[in-house]
Amino acid sequence: MMTDSKEWLLHELKAVEDWEKDQSDLWFWEKLGRLPFKLIDKWTPDFIQNKIGILLDELGQYIQTGGRYLSSVSNITNYYPQMDVHTLECVKELPISTMDDAVEKITINRKRFATIQGASTGIGGVFTLTIDIPLLLSLQLKTLQDIAICYGYNPSEKEERLFVVKCLQFVSSDIVGKQAILAQLSQFDAPHDASKREIMSELQGWREVVFSYRDQIGWKKIFQMIPIAGLVFGAFINRSAVNDIAEAGKMLYRKRRIVERLKQTEL
Repeated sequence: MMTDSKEWLLHELKAVEDWEKDQSDLWFWEKLGRLPFKLIDKWTPDFIQNKIGILLDELGQYIQTGGRYLSSVSNITNYYPQMDVHTLECVKELPISTMDDAVEKITINRKRFATIQGASTGIGGVFTLTIDIPLLLSLQLKTLQDIAICYGYNPSEKEERLFVVKCLQFVSSDIVGKQAILAQLSQFDAPHDASKREIMSELQGWREVVFSYRDQIGWKKIFQMIPIAGLVFGAFINRSAVNDIAEAGKMLYRKRRIVERLKQTEL
């Protein structure tokens, strides 16, 4: 079923690598957002701080078992409704452009859902902010897992859950962090055990994901504390957050599939 030529794969790999290079700088909004967070951290009410702290436990549970976030591989037919695709092995044989189309549909759907979610939790200002933060993280994780399935990877495997967390960390990182994560992910599918052990050792640093996630959205969420006005801020922030994670997930998983497909053409 595969119809991707080697020339097309090399061209698309170059496109992904160009995207990676574009990630070497931060938007002004992001740069500004990181500056005042230490001060805002002191002003944030304790119950919000506690809710953010709960994300540490949530993310730890996700890495270990998938918890309530785990998407089911049995839903593959929902991603490719017009095709006879029922297993991940079938997905791996699809043209990458078909995988891209499935991811695009998921992204549109999740961005719409994130907009509604952010608006509804933004109505109550600070009182509903504690609900919105874990809901947003849950939506981002599920989006990444669905993207993984669309490219033929099984999010129920522990190593794939680590890759999902690395995607989340990539979006939330600064320039140095992005470069380090890209270097780690480039070795993710390496066949030798040494590099695999190096990747798995990153499990011990998963707490950084939540703290960088907090820094990324922290002061933006402050505006969401304003009742009614929080509706607009919540809708925009959540939609933007899901869009960023979906774009990163698509590019990083797409690169893995392209590289694997290129290796197959060399056999």
